[in-house]
Amino acid sequence: MGSVRAAVLIRSPDKGPFASTRPIEIRELQLDEPGDGEVTVKIHAAGLCHSDLSVINGDRPRPVPIVLGHEAAGEITQLGAGVSGFEVGDRVVLAFVPSCGECDPCLSGRAALCEPGAVANAAGTLASGERRWGGDEGEMLHHHLGISAFAEQTIVSQLSAIKIPDDLPYDVACLFGCAVLTGVGAALNAAAIEPGHTVAVFGLGGVGLAAVMGAKLAGAGRVIAVDPVAHKRQLALELGADEVLSGASGTVEQLRALTDGGPERVIETAGSVAVLEMAYLATRRGGTTVTVGLPNPEALLSIPAATLVAEERTLKGSYLGSANPSEMLPKLFDFWRAGKLPVERLITGRLTLEEINEGFDRLASGEVIRQIIVP
Repeated sequence: MGSVRAAVLIRSPDKGPFASTRPIEIRELQLDEPGDGEVTVKIHAAGLCHSDLSVINGDRPRPVPIVLGHEAAGEITQLGAGVSGFEVGDRVVLAFVPSCGECDPCLSGRAALCEPGAVANAAGTLASGERRWGGDEGEMLHHHLGISAFAEQTIVSQLSAIKIPDDLPYDVACLFGCAVLTGVGAALNAAAIEPGHTVAVFGLGGVGLAAVMGAKLAGAGRVIAVDPVAHKRQLALELGADEVLSGASGTVEQLRALTDGGPERVIETAGSVAVLEMAYLATRRGGTTVTVGLPNPEALLSIPAATLVAEERTLKGSYLGSANPSEMLPKLFDFWRAGKLPVERLITGRLTLEEINEGFDRLASGEVIRQIIVP
């Protein structure tokens, strides 16, 4: 196909500051033709997410060198053999689990747990098991979650693409692929928030703020948002939270006092074991704690085991919003169009590929929520 500019993570772990250590290089790479069941996508917008940051700092080990990026929207420019349901020119958002539709989890409605998709993502390949990036002198470059969005163009499996409506701008659309699907899905699907429920959300990045919006969408009677960063707490209030807390010492006791025993539903998005422990302890007897954060795989959680039985607690994880993207995303697009999901409020900056290392420094510091790369 020819050369494309792409952001390549050349080493991990790297703890930064990334503006100095420069773990990501912008390179000219060769992009192959799309294979069977694959499409070429011109990337129009891609979001910087903590899941990318976790690959850089080593919390989510992935093979390197790897073309990063997993939250994106763009336009299909080429079809591989065997592609059905798509045409050149289609506008799409990309989902970071290429759900096969045939394995046991997919057939039972749990597309986020697709087994072949998980194998491909861990190996750094597309769903086909192939890699389409070419480096210098035959260097093998890996795909990030089947997407590799920090590039001018990329190749993805058709299983990773969902059409978007013409009135949805690309910079807003890209957020639906991760932040919105994960956060709103955690509220609607995993937490199963019902009208009148009291809800707490720990961590107010893009996913956490989407969970706040999801809780209000579900009809929560009261939403309390928790984060140490003041401007994130303020945005949570503007997006529907009724109260905010800083997460300082005593937060568990504060939440229990404010809610007469604790929220019925608590969602943790910070990716911190300490925060997850706090979220669990704050949950009401008989309530549900949902975690979408991804701490280092060696991190262990310690909770009072007896509470699971004696207090009939539920602790559960949620990946990809516990959703089938092709079914849930069109519904979320409708909520956006109706003004019930002001996703554009999550965008706090735009940058070029060349500014990506500095962008991840800002993300790591908590200075921003979602920065959008426009290649």
